[in-house]
Amino acid sequence: MRSQLVGAGAVLALAAGTLATAMPASAADPPYDVLVFSKTAGFRHDSIPAGIQAIRDLGAANSFTVTATEDAAAFTTANLAQYETVVFLSTTGDVLNATQQTAFESYVRGGGGYVGIHSAADTEYDWSFYGQLVGAYFSSHPAIQQVGVRTENRAHPATSHLAQVWTRTDELYNYRTNPRSTARVLSTLDESTYSGGTMGADHPITWCKTLDGGRSFYTGLGHSQSSFSEAALRTEILGGIRYTAKRADADCRPETGYTTLYNGSTTGWSQAGPGGFTNTDATLTTFGGMGLLWYNAKQFGSYSLKADFRVTGDSNSGVFVGFPNPGNDPNIAQNQGYEVQIDATDAADRTTGAIYGVRSADIAARDAALNPPGEWNTFELLVEGQRLRVYLNATLINDFTNTDPNRNLDGYVGIQNHGGTDAVSYRNLRIKESGSPQTGVGPVKGLASKCLDVRGGSSANGTQIQLSSCSGGAGQTWTRSASTLQALGKCLDISGNSTANGAKVQLWTCNGGANQTWTAQSDSTLRNPQSGKCLDVSGNNPADGTVVHLWTCIANAANQKWILP
Repeated sequence: MRSQLVGAGAVLALAAGTLATAMPASAADPPYDVLVFSKTAGFRHDSIPAGIQAIRDLGAANSFTVTATEDAAAFTTANLAQYETVVFLSTTGDVLNATQQTAFESYVRGGGGYVGIHSAADTEYDWSFYGQLVGAYFSSHPAIQQVGVRTENRAHPATSHLAQVWTRTDELYNYRTNPRSTARVLSTLDESTYSGGTMGADHPITWCKTLDGGRSFYTGLGHSQSSFSEAALRTEILGGIRYTAKRADADCRPETGYTTLYNGSTTGWSQAGPGGFTNTDATLTTFGGMGLLWYNAKQFGSYSLKADFRVTGDSNSGVFVGFPNPGNDPNIAQNQGYEVQIDATDAADRTTGAIYGVRSADIAARDAALNPPGEWNTFELLVEGQRLRVYLNATLINDFTNTDPNRNLDGYVGIQNHGGTDAVSYRNLRIKESGSPQTGVGPVKGLASKCLDVRGGSSANGTQIQLSSCSGGAGQTWTRSASTLQALGKCLDISGNSTANGAKVQLWTCNGGANQTWTAQSDSTLRNPQSGKCLDVSGNNPADGTVVHLWTCIANAANQKWILP
């Protein structure tokens, strides 16, 4: 498969395929036990024996034993306690009585697993708990036909082996409801590729979720006997079993409202420093370094940033947040933002989930949530003002608040290529912005309750910024967006990129530069991280027309305190 090189100066065509390149082998799971239940009280699929055999084969190769039964009497508290997960293999109709239902519900809520395959969604319509567990009930299906299955989540162990589109033939279920609001959708059906779909542009077919202490995985695929001889479907089922048996982790929280930063296209991204990333099959993989691939299209204030990542062996990389425009110098991100580390083998303050060199992750929580080298993981970096929470596969492993005036959490985001011996891959970088104190429109009030003002209301580059009585005019209406302050369509700027005391503060075309970055501090100062200095009213003079400039921050100085919109 050919690839695009990001940062290496060469761009080659991308190729698409059914399966991604082979995954590196990971260590064997600790042994566990799986119950396969295939009782039917309605339509019976002739593929059930093939499905049982496929799961037995998977167990023999992957450290789990299989007990297959159609006897609902197996659903007792004592018996279920033997098993890490229970597979409902093409069950139909009402298959458990009230006592058995109670035992199974207690098993799942207490930490047991559930895997539903195909007509498991055509089961127990009158049992509300089961409806929550499976995620959606069967509605109808058209004739068996070929379909394009779109892989939405390529980090989950059930779907990480798949390419973005998987073409296969199956009986394609429509569902009574869309499970997206309660489950993490892993794959959807492209209704434009077949006839008889009724759910429109968003037609989930495979998903996962949690329910109290338990985990659930469901796929609507697997109608025919031949399905269970397909390596891709077998691997999907294995991933669902491993996830629900807690032998692999994933983020199965519902996910809506995210904007894609990278899912194959590197538009909006720039490389700073040496090395770069190959871009193959919607996967970025590091080479060379030490450099930084950063998203240059926008700075972000408060947000949830998610990134799927995989390491090979003892490899190093990190996700960076909160830095100004680095140009071609990746050290700017290191020194003025923060790195959330990926390498699991380093010291506590620079290992997976650590705020590099500043704060260790919760190592016990990290260890419990981390998939080993060769398997995919998902980070969520939740930034709210100057607070950063790090989630690994949906588990909170770090909670950090920035108090360093020379660093920031709002700004640009990026990923590191560390060095020639490191191999780290990323998929599906996405972001969801949120309203917060980091955004707003209105006056900026300072000394003597007067307003930050663009002299003369002029939008010309270089116009002096001053203090003036508040009038509500356009020259006093500031938009706070991420780490910039903007008026009249331009940015609050330090002239000449200076860091000297007394440097002119002016209006200038927004360019993402470090001299246009301002961070609000808990002491009400506005600081420029590049210089570590404050926005200051010259001479502590409250008179109209007094200029503002850059100056060393002074504790409790009234002429350096600002109220932001």
